[in-house]
Amino acid sequence: MPSTRAQDNSSPVGTTPGEPRGVADPSIGGLASSDSQMSCPIHGNFPELMTEVELIQYLRIPEVSNSQSHHNVIEHLKRFRGLPRIHICNKALYPKRAIQEWVEEQTSKGD
Repeated sequence: MPSTRAQDNSSPVGTTPGEPRGVADPSIGGLASSDSQMSCPIHGNFPELMTEVELIQYLRIPEVSNSQSHHNVIEHLKRFRGLPRIHICNKALYPKRAIQEWVEEQTSKGD
C-alpha cells in the first residue's frame, strides 16, 4: 500500500536544495561558499563580512608579499597595524567597510 504522506521538499531557511547546510548566502553579507565569489576587490564581489581567506585575496597578499604564510601576514597586520576585525563564535571576521576605511588610514600621503 503506497504511503499517503506528502513528501517534504522544503529546504532549511537560507539554503537551496542540494546545498550543504550551514552555507550562508553571500548576497546578503554571509560567507562566500566558493572561490567564484572572490573575483576582484575592485568589482566588490566580496561579502560584507570576510573570512581570513577572503581578506587575503581582498588585500592581494599573494601578489604583494614574499611571505610563505599569508596567515602570518594577517597576524602581523592585526598585532602591529590595528587591522579591524570582529569575533563571532571564536572566529575572526573582517568587515569590508572597516577594512576599506583602515586601508585609507594606512595609505601614505607620499610626502
